[in-house]
Amino acid sequence: MGAIRTVHAWAGAALAVLAIVFGLTGSLLVFEDDWVRASVPAARAAVDLDTARLGAALEAIEAAEPGVKTAVIPSDGVGSWRLYLPDEAFAWADAEGVVVERWRGAGRLETLVFDLHHELLAGHTGKLVAGGAGLALGLMILTGLIVWVPAWRATGWRMWPRSGARRELIGSHRNLGLIFALPLLLFSLTGAAIVFHGTTQALLNGGAPAAPAAPVVGQGDIDWPRALAEARARFPGAAPRMVSWPAGPGKPATLRLRQPGEWHPNGRTTVSIDPATSRVAATTDAQRLAGGTRLFNALYPVHAATIGGWLYEAVTVLSGLAMAGLGGVGLWAFLAQRLGGRRRVRRGRAL
Repeated sequence: MGAIRTVHAWAGAALAVLAIVFGLTGSLLVFEDDWVRASVPAARAAVDLDTARLGAALEAIEAAEPGVKTAVIPSDGVGSWRLYLPDEAFAWADAEGVVVERWRGAGRLETLVFDLHHELLAGHTGKLVAGGAGLALGLMILTGLIVWVPAWRATGWRMWPRSGARRELIGSHRNLGLIFALPLLLFSLTGAAIVFHGTTQALLNGGAPAAPAAPVVGQGDIDWPRALAEARARFPGAAPRMVSWPAGPGKPATLRLRQPGEWHPNGRTTVSIDPATSRVAATTDAQRLAGGTRLFNALYPVHAATIGGWLYEAVTVLSGLAMAGLGGVGLWAFLAQRLGGRRRVRRGRAL
């Protein structure tokens, strides 16, 4: 038990700053749509998913931004188009497809917070560090529970220390960790699973391919109203959520839809469009996928609190604040012990 306690203390000190960053940014991201509606007037518009209107908007976007890669379709949360452009550029466009704001990288608050949470503002390397930290934080929670067992009688509801005394700090750290252990374990492990998505899907599917290969198609200018009409005819009850242009010659365009019952906010039902004919080349029904793939598709909405309504959002916000508090109070207690020990050693030498 002593070894576990020592490992927990030193590893917790090393991870404390990351826990604070992940906790605070995760809590802020719950309010991302609210911030976008407050800061982008076009995002407050009523949503109209009429196929002809969406198709006309896509053609306007394509004409104004020839290199556009992906467009997220307006939804009840955000009533404007979000565009992913080359060279890490982004844009907001109104319901008609007219661009109202452009920025690059972390040039807007919501992308800054997301990039900090997802990849620590360090690109792919930062993403791998974040994923590894998620696994490590999950392990920290489990070892913390093991350390707590012998002292369970001392557990209380006080989550912030009354003073800077080490006993108070440890008590608050212990209480806070116990109260939020389950949601924090869930968010830590789902975050890591999303980062290491290839390994996660392989494990969940027993090594089988997660999705069929994309069809080989021709080249041409897509008639978006026709393509959208054909896609929606295949899945009449689904809402169109995201459009991706062909990644290269012989590659299809992709429309993602969200069927009733799907948790993912952008849906995982896909329709591949042949640019040469603007017709459907292949489809993937998210509700008919293998069980492991459906489970993986549920990880993001669980992690990002896009399901469960305001109650789950509240749990997510409080859990993020708790993670930041655990990191801060734990580091405080760790430093208090080390600095206190050094002071005692110096006083002993002086004597």
